[in-house]
Amino acid sequence: MADPKVVEIAGSLRFLIARLNRQLRQQDDSGLSPSLGAALATIAREGPMTLGALAAAEQVSAPTVTKLVDKLADRLLVVRQVDPNDRRVCRVQLTATGRRRLDAARTRRTEWLASRLGELAPDDLRRVAEAVAVLESIVAPTPTDTTSASPP
Repeated sequence: MADPKVVEIAGSLRFLIARLNRQLRQQDDSGLSPSLGAALATIAREGPMTLGALAAAEQVSAPTVTKLVDKLADRLLVVRQVDPNDRRVCRVQLTATGRRRLDAARTRRTEWLASRLGELAPDDLRRVAEAVAVLESIVAPTPTDTTSASPP
């Protein structure tokens, strides 16, 4: 069984991250649901990708990813392209409008967080920077990981 102190820290950290994530989502004025925003960010990060690859990356079913891509395409944020080597394969790609929408949402959330961090005393800000480095090591993939996580 895990050390009770470690379990307590884990619970506090989980709760804190959930609250911070909620506050960051509230800063998102893109008009996209979290699922649509996450799919758009994955497409931006991975480049043109098949619907199957997007479904795997987002850990959703094929019908769900089709609905997500339909909604993104209806908003002109992505386009579907038929693979020239295999016409049975369709790839989804970010549009310029999609890139602008994603960048604007990210900028707004980052500016909000930077504003809050800017209110900290210099020593507290240094401690946050050190904690970020430690947290990054927690989420870094290990050789045994079969999944990876990236923020939208």
